[in-house]
Amino acid sequence: MLDRINDFIGADIGLHGEVAEAVLIAVLVAMVALAMHWLVFRGLQHLSDASGSKADNIVVSRLRRPTRFAILALALIIVARELPLLDEIWQKVAGFVMPALIGWMVLAVLHALVNTMALSADVSVEDNLRARRRRTKLAMFNRIATFLVIFVTVGVMLLSIPGVRDIGMTLVASAGLAGLAVGAAAQPALRSLIAGVQMAATEPINIDDVVIIEGEWGWIEEIRTTYVVVKIWDERRLIVPTTKFLEEPFQNWTKTTAKLLGTVFLYLDPAARVEPIRQEFERQIHANKRWDGRVQVTQVTETTRDTKEVRLLMSAKDSPTLFDLRCDIREGITDWISQTCPEAFARNRWIDETGREAASS
Repeated sequence: MLDRINDFIGADIGLHGEVAEAVLIAVLVAMVALAMHWLVFRGLQHLSDASGSKADNIVVSRLRRPTRFAILALALIIVARELPLLDEIWQKVAGFVMPALIGWMVLAVLHALVNTMALSADVSVEDNLRARRRRTKLAMFNRIATFLVIFVTVGVMLLSIPGVRDIGMTLVASAGLAGLAVGAAAQPALRSLIAGVQMAATEPINIDDVVIIEGEWGWIEEIRTTYVVVKIWDERRLIVPTTKFLEEPFQNWTKTTAKLLGTVFLYLDPAARVEPIRQEFERQIHANKRWDGRVQVTQVTETTRDTKEVRLLMSAKDSPTLFDLRCDIREGITDWISQTCPEAFARNRWIDETGREAASS
């Protein structure tokens, strides 16, 4: 009996010694791997800072964290080959760790690639249609690819669980019915996802487009796979499903170019002379820095018994500038009429009891 107790104690001490040795070696290898990673990325950061390129900094920043864990896992794999206990532990967790690390690395490379390509699409320039289209495609590609990578990664991780794998094989026979049920339940989500892919291909809208939808005027701030964020002119945000931009009419003021035409309407007396107003409009429009020099027209577009409708047509480089230009011209022309020929404003006429024509403003 005493011999058995001594053998058990000896085996227990041996097991603890083996565990302690494996933990110690794993810790030392992890520290060496982390130190190597720190040295390598410190050098890469120095090189990227010296290059003056933002793209280099983005790549280094995106890859720093996933590569740290990847090199740590690689070092432990190498050591586990020489330590049976550590190798046994690694075999149990490898099905989770390796897909997660690979998926993380793929996402890091993907995001770094998208961010560096977005640097060449500067939307702050005046003629930014091509840059906005490029950024829209990059954003949609990034989100769709991210969804697919995460979906595949999670699927591979779940398949490493024996119970989940066995259940999945058992449910293959009823996959058709289950697929119909899931498809019916997830129809709105799948519809929005497909709409997002279709939007990326057909480009009805792009980032920073000026649109009118749901009676609101604003800019396309963000395009996601299932919804679009429209920044309203008063700083509100309108969340619109992507399907709405594919199935319902809306106005896109910057589909091909940001340049627009705008009008100011004047309602004058039928006897008012238009030529002086035309000359004053030309003077004011040429003096206004918001005018882009393309269009300036003065026309009588309608007449009634008591009014003459005069349209002042003008152009500007984009919608915000055009709005301000119209406000400037509307204020300037009405002030000029009030000071020089106030009788030109529309009035109501009637005949008094003496038979003479009278008018009221």
